[in-house]
Amino acid sequence: MVSALRRGLLVLLAAFPLFALAAPSAQELVQQTTDELLSDLKVNKEQYRSNPSAFYDSLNRIIGPVVDADGISRSIMTVKYSRGATPEQLKRFQDNFKRSLMQFYGNALLEYNNQDIRVLPPSGKQSDPDRTSVNMEVRDSKGTVYPVSYTMTKVNGEWMLRNVTINGINIGKLFRDQFADAMQRNGNDLDKTINGWAQVVANAKSTDAGQKAAGHE
Repeated sequence: MVSALRRGLLVLLAAFPLFALAAPSAQELVQQTTDELLSDLKVNKEQYRSNPSAFYDSLNRIIGPVVDADGISRSIMTVKYSRGATPEQLKRFQDNFKRSLMQFYGNALLEYNNQDIRVLPPSGKQSDPDRTSVNMEVRDSKGTVYPVSYTMTKVNGEWMLRNVTINGINIGKLFRDQFADAMQRNGNDLDKTINGWAQVVANAKSTDAGQKAAGHE
């Protein structure tokens, strides 16, 4: 009996590293990333306000690894434009997109003032094993609640962020529409649109939709 128990404990100890290294669920990933982001912001907020570039770098370090930048970039460009893009153009747009995304959210997060942010529990059985939504609520200092929904997809077996809907504003669709509009204004010049993407995002932030997406009315 003792021998059997000892063998059982050895098997459990041998398997423990596998449990420890198990990939987090979509829910756990969003919670862990949110906790790390807010903890970093709490410690370094004043520094980031005087040096926003340092905050964008920190955001990229924390959020960048869990963002499916390739999938989001192709979705924004749509097949209509991505199929004619070179690998270099796709990579350049992906880099520009990630940089502008960090600035878009970074500017809003710098206004964060200890509001209540809560990741909600799963809302039912997951129908697609490779795609799910993780919902969150952000309550501002006036008590207004802004619903946030993260669309998560599995990439190489790990959950990654594919899209965000904030207070009813679908960020992926917002950027997709603006990319198509920029292509029309630039005479379908893909390089010009890619190079000017940061300004497109800046313009989005200045619109009512952009302000709502950033959590402001």
